[in-house]
Amino acid sequence: MTVLLVRHARAGRRERWPGDDRLRPLSRKGRVQASALVAALTPFLPDAPQLWSSPWVRCVQTLEPLAAALRAGVEDDDTLGEGAGSAAVARLEPWLDSDKCLVACTHGDVVLAVLEDLRGDGLVLDPAGEMPAAKGSTWVLTRRTGRAATARYLLPPG
Repeated sequence: MTVLLVRHARAGRRERWPGDDRLRPLSRKGRVQASALVAALTPFLPDAPQLWSSPWVRCVQTLEPLAAALRAGVEDDDTLGEGAGSAAVARLEPWLDSDKCLVACTHGDVVLAVLEDLRGDGLVLDPAGEMPAAKGSTWVLTRRTGRAATARYLLPPG
């Protein structure tokens, strides 16, 4: 099993966006990052991964180039929304015990909540002890049956 936990790409400054923050789109740099995620994530993916995203525009836009390359759809999932915390953990945890692949795009606070929860269950981090979550980065979560999960950090592309 593999869960690719992606933090959305760059979207500009929250304080400069005049409208509903859920509608804040990716910046120019964010669109470049999202496009570069296709090459960065493809080696970790089987033929037909599931693609889930927080319904926030910047998260959906982060997965759109990957979805286009895979000819797949992106499923909005409220449990991946900003502030979801334990709801996101509960939603993602069954995937750690499945034989399927999932790409889930979410927010920095959710990434950290998932990693923190799994660390309490024996998650092994690479790099050890750190939990960075830069915009456009990915944590590759894997678990072998009956063993603790491992998490490998991929820097943002570009």
